Amino acid sequence: MTQKPQLILVDGSSYLFRAFHAMPPLTNSKGQPTGAVYGVVNMLKSLLDEYQPQQVAMVFDAKGKTFRNDLYPEYKANRPPMPEDLRSQIAPLHEIIEAMGIPMIVHAGVEADDVIGTLAQQATEQQVSVLISTGDKDMAQLVNAQVTLINTMNQSIMGPEGVVEKFGVKPEQIIDYLTLVGDTSDNVPGVPKVGPKTAVKWLDKFGSLDEIMARADEVGGKVGEHLRGALEHLPLSKDLVTIRCSLELEQKVGELLPTEPDWEKLQQLYRDMEFKRWLSDLLGEESEAEEVAADKLQPLEVETIFTQQQLDGWVDELKQSELFAIDTETTSLRAMEAELVGISFAIHAGRAAYLPLAHQDLESPPQLNREAALEQLRPLLEDAAQKKVGQNLKYDATIFANHGIQLQGIEYDTMLESYVIDSTATRH
Repeated sequence: MTQKPQLILVDGSSYLFRAFHAMPPLTNSKGQPTGAVYGVVNMLKSLLDEYQPQQVAMVFDAKGKTFRNDLYPEYKANRPPMPEDLRSQIAPLHEIIEAMGIPMIVHAGVEADDVIGTLAQQATEQQVSVLISTGDKDMAQLVNAQVTLINTMNQSIMGPEGVVEKFGVKPEQIIDYLTLVGDTSDNVPGVPKVGPKTAVKWLDKFGSLDEIMARADEVGGKVGEHLRGALEHLPLSKDLVTIRCSLELEQKVGELLPTEPDWEKLQQLYRDMEFKRWLSDLLGEESEAEEVAADKLQPLEVETIFTQQQLDGWVDELKQSELFAIDTETTSLRAMEAELVGISFAIHAGRAAYLPLAHQDLESPPQLNREAALEQLRPLLEDAAQKKVGQNLKYDATIFANHGIQLQGIEYDTMLESYVIDSTATRH
């Protein structure tokens, strides 16, 4: 994006789930979960500080069913219920956003995607440049000359050319693409055994889903049989993945102006949640502990491992180290449900590496095969003589055990040491 957007639309629901799974299980002194709230507000602050848009809206899914559930009762039926630790953070998060003076929209009967799609369409018609902050791949169908996406995890920008580079099809073909491949996370059926490569091949040859369906007899082999067997449900799948862009909304583009924050309410909310640094910022204070911590900070160099050569080099370094830090990146704080998506290492202060293994975000580059990488790391991880340090390594050990690896050589666990130092603390 060469110029700052006039309007930023934030997928609040995407932010909320990502923050909940990315942040440690933070609580205040009353035991109230606060990690997701902190993560969302922190991401929102960073986004607005960087782009300083004229207009902004934070959009959340409304509670309850949507029209898609009426169309297809099995829509998202495969998803587990929202964890109570997450549900309890929604109300205080909404309060903080409102106190910040950020327009917030929750529209019953539809999803946040549909509200964002409608506002993006209004902006396009008014020639207003839009930046949508989300991690949802479905939003790629909204991209055009006026509308771009920014990934919530790596801050990468995706315009029309980026959509083609990422998916192999144009933004106007994304709906057809999603219909063909289906969406397992939303329980939307596609064509069985058809993945991204086949979908791109068909759309490149036939141009559209309608044409693919009309000429299904021209597709041979087993995949052709799967296509013809799916013809009956494909129109429904297309309806489910299509973002609605013509809702009747109370708040419209041109009216999404941020207002002066309610400083008194914001201070009280920060006190309740025990966000001490933000409270100090509001009061113009800086604690002695923060000053000391700032003095000790040093630059951090992080290498992202995408190639076998990089991994080989780090494995050699880890083998030669007396002690290394290790941490896992997963999709859940519940170890038995979590999916391993990455591993980080560090040997010396100020230098670390991150090995992505199963990221599926909008701009994720090719990653090393997870099982092959784990097999290469297995001797290191299972070597009791190779000393390791980490935070809550019991959790990481369970994650590795899910892949048949027994983590050995745990020398220090900073969570346990924190507990020993102050067993009355509410978090470690």
